Amino acid sequence: MDLTQPTSQDTIATRFLANVTAHADSIALRSRQPDGSYRGWTYAAYAEQVAHCAAGLRALGFGPGQRLLLMLRNRPEFHALDMAAYFCGGTAVSIYNSSAPEQIQYLVSHSDASIAVVDDLEFLARFSAVRASLPKLRHLGVLADDAPAGVFHWNALVDRAPLDLQKEAHASEPSGLATLIYTSGTTGPPKAVMLTHRNVVWTADCVSEMLNDHPLLANGYAGVRLVSYLPMAHIAERNVSHYLPALLGHEVTCCPEPTQLAQYLREVKPQIVFGVPRVWEKLYAGVMAAVSGDPARAQKLKEGVDAALGLVAKIHDGTATDTERATYQFLDDVAFKNLRALLGLDQTVIAMTGAAPLPRELQLWFRAIGVPISDVYGMSECTGPMTWSPMAAKPGTVGRPIPGVEVKLGEDGEIMCRGPNVFAGYLHGEQQTADTIDADGWLHSGDIGRFDTDGYLSVIDRKKELIITAGGDNVSPANLEAVLKTIPLVGQACVIGDRRPFISALIVLDPDAADAWAARRGVQDARLSTLCRHPELVAELEAGLERAMEGFGRVERVKRIVILPNDWLPDSEELTPTAKLKRRSIHAKYQAEIEALYATTLAPPVADDAATQHAEAS
Repeated sequence: MDLTQPTSQDTIATRFLANVTAHADSIALRSRQPDGSYRGWTYAAYAEQVAHCAAGLRALGFGPGQRLLLMLRNRPEFHALDMAAYFCGGTAVSIYNSSAPEQIQYLVSHSDASIAVVDDLEFLARFSAVRASLPKLRHLGVLADDAPAGVFHWNALVDRAPLDLQKEAHASEPSGLATLIYTSGTTGPPKAVMLTHRNVVWTADCVSEMLNDHPLLANGYAGVRLVSYLPMAHIAERNVSHYLPALLGHEVTCCPEPTQLAQYLREVKPQIVFGVPRVWEKLYAGVMAAVSGDPARAQKLKEGVDAALGLVAKIHDGTATDTERATYQFLDDVAFKNLRALLGLDQTVIAMTGAAPLPRELQLWFRAIGVPISDVYGMSECTGPMTWSPMAAKPGTVGRPIPGVEVKLGEDGEIMCRGPNVFAGYLHGEQQTADTIDADGWLHSGDIGRFDTDGYLSVIDRKKELIITAGGDNVSPANLEAVLKTIPLVGQACVIGDRRPFISALIVLDPDAADAWAARRGVQDARLSTLCRHPELVAELEAGLERAMEGFGRVERVKRIVILPNDWLPDSEELTPTAKLKRRSIHAKYQAEIEALYATTLAPPVADDAATQHAEAS
């Protein structure tokens, strides 16, 4: 396959039909029922639902060039609705389920959506609150519960004679708009990334090409399991659990709430897993919390992981001796195999992380226990991946450029790419598009990176987020934050220091690790607001901070921390839905705590009655 050229004739719709023909009787989508059993749709049944949905949308006047907006949990109906839009010649757009009424008003208006479908009455209420100000939104529907007056229900949508998908397959053009991906809006109003059918199909072909030699896929993708749990408004989830399976044939189990992921992993035992760094950090923290009550067990696990690190590297490079392979097999048999089973990762052979930095130490830990994590780097503007080396990952890097895509660094180190995966521009954003794609077709990422001698890329930080201290030193907050989160008690960290005399950080405790810590010490009050002030916990964090900073230069090191009394949850004032820091919002919300950190350079700030504990670490 020549990936240097864009796919010319195929669309998502035509590829979906080809996949349905090839895998008609294979399970496409699964959902958990109230009794704990799973209901499955074959690809033939999936296509039948698409045909009914397309007929229902067509009856509502939905056609070429129109936009269908979806605010749905991860459920089979999402896939049918989204796919149906393409057979009508339209565009499907997902927004985050946490969107407030004012955000919904902006997104519906900006996207020019004519039809919207939401999950339940609670979601519907948020739409209804602003519907009077949405004159272009002609129809509003709901999947669950009874639909009130003026709102159509899922049953009415699908209770129509199905369209002939073969006849409607060419309703969309390869160059036509497939979807809009709205950016997180951390630096201003969300921008709408326009992705074409050609972008999506080419990216699927690229991923398939990269994985063709994997033993798991020797017989194709049918029956290869994965769990869908992240918001479909995010390009990673839309690719991994919607577009790729629809075009290649995976089996997708829908997890409606990300908080239920651990249970789904144990029940589904997926072979492919994508997780943002926070997912892997939580899995790791869970293991550490489980063994923390038994020091001997914890020490044995540490010794086993330490011994495995070098062995895994040699096995991966093909330089391991028979004795070394046998040693790792012994470690796996006595420790790692059971650990993977407890996590639900015992059958995982392709594990990916992306959207934010995963600490190298954590990636090495998972690889040591037999979970082969590889880092994917990219952005919505390049339809997801830009660099990835799933078959030859190098921890601490995000891999080499994917086939068919050029990647280079600008004079200032900015990462840029050019290829068939580069988006068509921002909707209603001509100047923003011109600022992002230059005259030669290079997409400017806004990230700073460097290549090593083997051609592997490392991402240093966001171009606009590099800290310049009062002394003029450039410091990467992301690198420091990634290391801070390797301290067992730390759940989140935001590094401060721009135009300041030294580097500091806001620290949020990991609730699971904090609970385990309190249980081991017999602390009755395990609330974060109490533990963040506990002298022993503060001392333990200070010691962990000192160890974590050993690899950094003097000017880079975090000198002071403030332990906040609350948790930071995805899709909140502090975090995006995929747990990226909203720095501007954090700086504004915690301005008083930040100023207290720098109130004096001679002594640590004094804790106040707002339950915020300040501690100087060096």
